[in-house]
Amino acid sequence: MVVTRVFNVSPTSPELEPIQAAADVLRAGGLVAFPTETVYGLGANALDSEAVGRIFTAKGRPASDPIILHLYQMAQLELVAQDIPDFAYELAGQFWPGPLTLILSRHPNVPANVSAGMPTVAVRMPSHPVAVALLKATNLPVAAPSANRFARPSATSADHVRQDLDGRIDIILDGGAAVIGVESTILDLTKEQAVVLRPGGVPLEALQDLIPNLQVVSKLLREDEQGIEAPGMLYRHYSPRAELRLFDGENAVLIPAMREDAIKQAGLGKKVGMLLPHDESHLVDGLDINVVDLGTTEAEISHRLFDAMRQLDGAGVDVILVHGFSRTGLGLALWDRLLRAAEGRVISV
Repeated sequence: MVVTRVFNVSPTSPELEPIQAAADVLRAGGLVAFPTETVYGLGANALDSEAVGRIFTAKGRPASDPIILHLYQMAQLELVAQDIPDFAYELAGQFWPGPLTLILSRHPNVPANVSAGMPTVAVRMPSHPVAVALLKATNLPVAAPSANRFARPSATSADHVRQDLDGRIDIILDGGAAVIGVESTILDLTKEQAVVLRPGGVPLEALQDLIPNLQVVSKLLREDEQGIEAPGMLYRHYSPRAELRLFDGENAVLIPAMREDAIKQAGLGKKVGMLLPHDESHLVDGLDINVVDLGTTEAEISHRLFDAMRQLDGAGVDVILVHGFSRTGLGLALWDRLLRAAEGRVISV
């Protein structure tokens, strides 16, 4: 156990003193949680295998699950990757800084445990001012998965980080809530045909403007499987403590089916929670359940989703009912997170 220090920093103009303190900790091999535009990351010096190992210990993360490296300038890319295709620079020019992760060939500088022993490395350049300031002050590539205990809903605020990692890490930089709320899109450029391994903050449609036949290769892998190519591909991930029941079907029948199931679960003695868009919340009026309003747009739903799961866990519910959204734009990333939170189980209606 360590004493976790928390520094409040401006999300737009981060103060020098806490940034410098966090950078000193990273250079010394410690762990720092910091906001990015997607979710909070748990950072360590990416070139120090012992420091990277501390990430796995703090999170309880299996060694088979690779970690994304974060950079602040293009000059660092050749420090962590090799045989970089020209197309990677074209993509970086359009989407960096931002929520796009590229999988490239790993440079020998990068310890094997960053990439779970794979010959590849996942790299991105965040846009959040706090993340950028920290990376500049550290002047090293920083390995950073989401700053939460393994398989829990990702941390989108410093409070979420405290809930999961207080006493396990050195510093939390509290820069307010993450804006997007779901992780980066992961694009693998090491195969003959580029593929998306995890949908995320950059919509598939934006990438298809450059890669017309781009496909998503969705895998539900177990922790003991080898060759996990990217973070966020495990069967159980982003999961609340409560059982999450994911419904899918036509809008006209979704809410009646969820109402019926809520009544059934309550009849079994379970405390029920429900996650619903704003314009659907009134459709379950009269039921003795905990309802969290996810907002109106997919951007709002994305921003609130993980926090909403944690709210219902905090309320002590036994089951959480939620339905899927569109499979376009951010809706595809939302579906991916919900599917894994539900451990791959879908209730089709």
